[in-house]
Amino acid sequence: MRGPKLTLRQWIGWFGFGLVFLLTAALAVWRGDILRAGLDPQVPFQTYEPPPAPDYARPAAWAMSETRASDAGPAAVFFVHSTTYDGGRDWNGPIGHGKADAYLRRVVLPNYAGPFSRLGAVSAPRYRQGSLYTRLTLRDDAREARAFAYRDIAAAFESWIGRHPDGPLVLAGVEQGGELIERLLRERVAPDPALRERLVAAYLIDVVTPANGLSPQIPACQRPDQIGCVVGFSPVSEGNDGAARRRLRRALVWDARGRLVELGERQALCVNPVTGSTSTAPVAARQNRGATNATGLEWGTHPALLAREIATQCRDGLLRYSEPERESFRPTGSWADRRKSRPYNLFYGDIEADAQARLAAWQAQTP
Repeated sequence: MRGPKLTLRQWIGWFGFGLVFLLTAALAVWRGDILRAGLDPQVPFQTYEPPPAPDYARPAAWAMSETRASDAGPAAVFFVHSTTYDGGRDWNGPIGHGKADAYLRRVVLPNYAGPFSRLGAVSAPRYRQGSLYTRLTLRDDAREARAFAYRDIAAAFESWIGRHPDGPLVLAGVEQGGELIERLLRERVAPDPALRERLVAAYLIDVVTPANGLSPQIPACQRPDQIGCVVGFSPVSEGNDGAARRRLRRALVWDARGRLVELGERQALCVNPVTGSTSTAPVAARQNRGATNATGLEWGTHPALLAREIATQCRDGLLRYSEPERESFRPTGSWADRRKSRPYNLFYGDIEADAQARLAAWQAQTP
């Protein structure tokens, strides 16, 4: 016995349901590609006209300028922020972009410049950063946009160092910012004996850089009381081996001509921020000085630290760590925001203590 025939309206309804199902499935599969494509400027970098250059003699060119906490020490800190501009129309973000600037002040500065607030006066330049899209593709256009950002950081550094003719110096950068600090070390600080003597340490946070690519005059830090050295690491959680392989496979590093090239078979640098050394021995969670989510905190407010919960180990050039099981350390925000540096700092307390110890060592060793 045959069932009732479907009416035309029912056929249309089922067809529409199937179409919606297919579109939803396709969106789930290709959502990342679709969103990524939406950030593509769709113009070759060679013919692209970048936004106007910042004037570092003007306050508007600085997100922070000589900002001091009440208990700050004698150091001058030059901090270069991570990616905050998503992209779309521009390869390089314009200075003072509203959304990017808000993310910088709300998320990046409290979480990543915060650990250096007690060292001294902190300055953080705005710059024509490579957009988020430049970090999601290996295209030559994207590499050129990332390299272009260095000219602003070099100019900002010259303006900043002119205001600090003596005294201890700390350089720090996160993700893209750390990438630019690493080039600044090789091209500006390492060749200058006077600057090398003043360098307390440089921090390359969330950065892949070759272990043997640093200047011999500015080595990787081997112990927590060493000065004039680099603390550099790229963190990947334990058990996330796929992400670790992708991180190294897609890593771009500077060559001698100032171009970004593949890391290839070279070993990546890992200085464990918990121990302040390149030791590959496992470090128990009890030694961790504290993670925090400082998003939204006002400058000078010291965040509460969650200590003794994150085990770490430098392995295969990456900092492997155990994930804390707290809601405040979960990815949040838009698709684009979740591809930027984390909106919290798992090693806030470790970096803070490391920097303070090295500043104390510098003061003890320097007349």
